[in-house]
Amino acid sequence: MSERLKPEISVVVVNWNRRELLRQCLESLRRQQGPPFELILVDNGSRDGSLEMVREEFGREAGFRLRVIGNPVNRGFCAANNQGMAVAEGAFIALLNNDAEAAPGWLAALRRAFEGRPEVGMAASKILVKQDPGRIDKVGHLIYPDGQNRGRGTGERDLGQYDRLEEVLWPDGCAAMYRRRMLEQIGGFDEDFFAYGDDAELGLRARIAGWRCLYVPEAVALHHRGATLGLSSARRLELIERNRVLLAVKLFPWSLLALNPFYYAARLAAGLWAAARQKGELARFGGPAGMLRVALALAKGDLAALLLVPRMLAKRRQVRRLAKLTPAELRRLILDHRIALKQMMEQAA
Repeated sequence: MSERLKPEISVVVVNWNRRELLRQCLESLRRQQGPPFELILVDNGSRDGSLEMVREEFGREAGFRLRVIGNPVNRGFCAANNQGMAVAEGAFIALLNNDAEAAPGWLAALRRAFEGRPEVGMAASKILVKQDPGRIDKVGHLIYPDGQNRGRGTGERDLGQYDRLEEVLWPDGCAAMYRRRMLEQIGGFDEDFFAYGDDAELGLRARIAGWRCLYVPEAVALHHRGATLGLSSARRLELIERNRVLLAVKLFPWSLLALNPFYYAARLAAGLWAAARQKGELARFGGPAGMLRVALALAKGDLAALLLVPRMLAKRRQVRRLAKLTPAELRRLILDHRIALKQMMEQAA
């Protein structure tokens, strides 16, 4: 492809055994009204006919240039997205989960966020719940000072309270756009994260390097909640816990990292109190047997994180070499975008 014909936008979709959801995702991209783009589909060893469906239904006259990367095994969300971004030709790279559907103006709205704003490296979507489109899934992200992140607005009714263009901490990787130049400077996803919390690590690393993120309310996507591992999956909890620790060790200023055990204890206590009143994420796991599953998943996550701490400390030194924010400025950024403990523990992630 000549330089003149290179697309300005590349869209990367990662898939693993979600043929029917993938079909809906790609159909939504087919309906995009805006600038031309290329689609890079990275399949993580699906065995459900996903690739056959894509080639048969989208291989010709899809309305976009399609490139397919087929991995023989599941390499995880991070590695697969990095594969797609490595071959992307656009100056802007959008990510769309295979369990998400983009409104027709999604790509065009995200692209406008970068116009005349060279400091903006990321754009966040208004992500609504597919099963209940009047309810918010995420409109950007917030964080708790132990490293656990949460979607801004998660679970709220969409009443227009988030209908203004504004700065947020980082976008949710379910439906986001990144400036290619930013990714070339700071790198892509940290593949040690595999899945969950990976977009938080990338987003906070970008903020440390001085890039900003804008939330674009016109960029609407619908998300099927919990389609990857399920909302009550112990494996999901294990990965979330592991990656919370890894993010904090790699990116947090030492002044916050020293307080991490106290924040974590406060969050656990609040979560158990919420679950006793049938509220929050832990309530999904039921009674004593469910709480035992939770405890084992968290312990496994913490142990797995402990084994990776030396790697994270080495990467921490690399991040500081790119840093534009001082540790004090980073602490303020995190605390300014802090989610309240009560709000965090009573909403379901």
